[in-house]
Amino acid sequence: MTTPINIGFLVYPDVIQLDVMAAYQVLTFPPNITVYLIWKTLTPITSNDGLIITPTTTFDNCPSLDVIFVPGGGMGQVEVMRDQEILNFLQQKSATAKYIASVCTGSMILAAANLLQGYKATCHWAFREQLAMLGVDVIPERVVIDKNRITGAGVTSGIDLGLTLVSLLCGDDIAKMTQLMLEYNPKPPFDAGIPETAGKSIVNPLMQYGKPLVEAFLAQTREIVQQIKL
Repeated sequence: MTTPINIGFLVYPDVIQLDVMAAYQVLTFPPNITVYLIWKTLTPITSNDGLIITPTTTFDNCPSLDVIFVPGGGMGQVEVMRDQEILNFLQQKSATAKYIASVCTGSMILAAANLLQGYKATCHWAFREQLAMLGVDVIPERVVIDKNRITGAGVTSGIDLGLTLVSLLCGDDIAKMTQLMLEYNPKPPFDAGIPETAGKSIVNPLMQYGKPLVEAFLAQTREIVQQIKL
């Protein structure tokens, strides 16, 4: 608990705020962990649902990181996946980080940066096929660990991922204290958190509602795949 640990969260316009904040809340509990919110500038950005997030450091001023963490996003993520400056930054920081982590569709950003190919990983259930298209061995689990790659499924899995990281970085007891502090003992009112339990009557209209986002991600995924082939 005395060794300083630096964790950096990539934030960007249209990022999903809970992708950031779920793990952020967990990881800021141990006193030896410092968490940075990283973007190109320090100008506040707007998340996918309108929450304002203020970066705390920039690409140029970012310190050495023990963990680089990439959250998923809305339509703005498509731009992130084709932004070479961002992909280069992730490659640079990943080269020296102890752990490389993502939650939700953040794993697709890591894959776009060629940081997940050949690894087992997970993402939000609606984008597993697209992640597989990028050369990733997709595992439909809440949290997947493969060597130093740690990925979480959909949005709320950031809590589980955060606790997993605390355990790896600080030990099981600190992770359990963190869980207790948060009173993380979920008992959801519905058994509808995954397609298998939600049923087609819920899954189908949701997929229809999210069709523009899925199609936008698919188009960018195909573009990346074509570039890899070239």
